[in-house]
Amino acid sequence: MPPHRSKSEKNDGLAKHLRRDPYEVLGVSRNSTDQEIKSAYRKMALKYHPDKNGNDPVAADMFKEVTFSYNILSAPDKRRQYDTAGFEAVEADNQELELDLSSLGAVNTMFAALFCKLGVPIKTTVSATVLEEALNGAVTIRPLPLGQPISRKVEKQCAHFYSVAITEEEARDGFVCRVQSSDKSKFKLLYFDLEETGGLSLALQEDSAKTGKVTSAGMYFLGFPVYCLDHKVNSVSAAKDPDAAFFKKLDGFQPCEITELKPGTHVFAVYGDNFFRSVSYTIEAICAATFIEGKENLRAVEAGILSKRAELSKFETEYREVLAQFTEMTSRYTKEIQEIDELLKQRNEIHASYTTIPLIKRSSSRNKSKAASKEDSEVRDGKQSTRDRTNKKKWYNIHLKVDRRKSC
Repeated sequence: MPPHRSKSEKNDGLAKHLRRDPYEVLGVSRNSTDQEIKSAYRKMALKYHPDKNGNDPVAADMFKEVTFSYNILSAPDKRRQYDTAGFEAVEADNQELELDLSSLGAVNTMFAALFCKLGVPIKTTVSATVLEEALNGAVTIRPLPLGQPISRKVEKQCAHFYSVAITEEEARDGFVCRVQSSDKSKFKLLYFDLEETGGLSLALQEDSAKTGKVTSAGMYFLGFPVYCLDHKVNSVSAAKDPDAAFFKKLDGFQPCEITELKPGTHVFAVYGDNFFRSVSYTIEAICAATFIEGKENLRAVEAGILSKRAELSKFETEYREVLAQFTEMTSRYTKEIQEIDELLKQRNEIHASYTTIPLIKRSSSRNKSKAASKEDSEVRDGKQSTRDRTNKKKWYNIHLKVDRRKSC
């Protein structure tokens, strides 16, 4: 008789059976670029976000489906696995959802902060309210002159917007926007595209990372592919397998979708990503004309990292094979030692059985010798005490000589 399945298990099985193609959910083709997939996801996530749709269950289900689809297509390895073998090749249980901290209650935010403090990687997304205000053109934008850093403080789950104007020559030389926080706060550096309606749509996002005594983030538009390193990629699998932490270290090394900027005005933003407190930061826009040597060094170093990532993939295969052989040899070594010790033990027992001499009870003879020596010591002590008593003169045995001739 087949086992009885609960209602939740039946619903889960039905949900897996009715899953739609992630490309279909996001409305993109299989040949879409990462940037096209990301743009489609952000528009749909904003449309079906719970903050905008209240308690609408249909919108909530759509938001989950959109997020699930994006989690597959945004990761190169998972996308390749899905294209090859479908949902069966994708570990659905390990999908990392992006949390909108602005929509969490105080208790859930506290738990999220606790898990993050314990080292659990938690991905966060930009607040739907901020994205909607930007899309509607309802944000305040401040100018950011080249080479003039600005220091400010932004509240959690809020954003400060800046506009940077660059000339054709500056665009050709390259452009860099960097943000750092001296109090090691978490933030996001955002880049927006200008829509025909006058609104702003999120195009790029860079999370802050600890670099020495500060947290920093940067976007580099230098005319060639510049890569960003996402430390949270494969964090779950790395936690299960210590070796994976090394071999998967460069898997999060992904190219930025935009390599250069056109002349004109561009909009950046700094988003406060702390759980509870505001973020103090300094933002600076720099023309790369004076960093020609640095540009070439960066190009060479990143080419070396890409080459090393390919080498690691090949080395992992070799390492796993050798490790399996080493584990097998170690187990055999331990087994051989145990078998040899057991055979030697049996040999000694057999050798010991060839004898008719009874075992000597050494303990009893030792006890007898101890008793005899004790008696001898007691006898000697008795004789010595007797002599001492005879030689000792007591006061009541004193011999008194009295002269009887003299009268008292």
